[in-house]
Amino acid sequence: MTIQPFGFDRIFRFDTNEPVVDEGRHDALREHVEELQARIERLHEDHVAELARARVDGFEAGLEQARGERAEAMLAATDALHASIDDVERRFDAVMDQVVAEAGAIALQAAELLAGHVIAAQPARAIDEALTRALDQVSRDTALAIRANPAMREDIERLVEERRARERRSMSIVVVDDDALPLGDAHIGWAEGGLNVDAGARRAAVLAELAGVLAPQTGDRSGQEAGE
Repeated sequence: MTIQPFGFDRIFRFDTNEPVVDEGRHDALREHVEELQARIERLHEDHVAELARARVDGFEAGLEQARGERAEAMLAATDALHASIDDVERRFDAVMDQVVAEAGAIALQAAELLAGHVIAAQPARAIDEALTRALDQVSRDTALAIRANPAMREDIERLVEERRARERRSMSIVVVDDDALPLGDAHIGWAEGGLNVDAGARRAAVLAELAGVLAPQTGDRSGQEAGE
């Protein structure tokens, strides 16, 4: 099979006829372009307006949110303030209770000192004062017996000897040990009668005098416990 080259024409012909311009179509295209440009302008204006509205809405929403957060913050701060005030009041009440209790204890000690009944420090002093009252009630030659705890014998005997030396007279006074009597208590007896020295009764009398100070504290505490 023999392959032969393809032959191309060496002469080319061009159509010299120029196309005819359609002026009507050209005007229609120009009008369409102008319409599209006008639409683009309107879309741009609408976009700007929407963006402005979005900004305003966003600002209003942010402002409203800020107001809400501020209100919540103020409410939380108010609650915290009230809680702090309640805590301060509780602490103040506790401090006042402590002050009243300490004041009552100080008043009790002062009352005991002023009355000459420092029971813990000088348990025999009350017995000495009771002996003075007993001697005022009996004749000079009346025999007296002082019953007291054995641990107080030495103090009582010393007081009796001091009284004998001070008054310069003989006294028929004996000290009798009685284990049943607590420290500070005693019984002074003679043939026609006697008297008791009761430390608990003395302390109760002092507390009764301080009832105006100590009672409000007890009442306040019971009222608080009932309220809680």
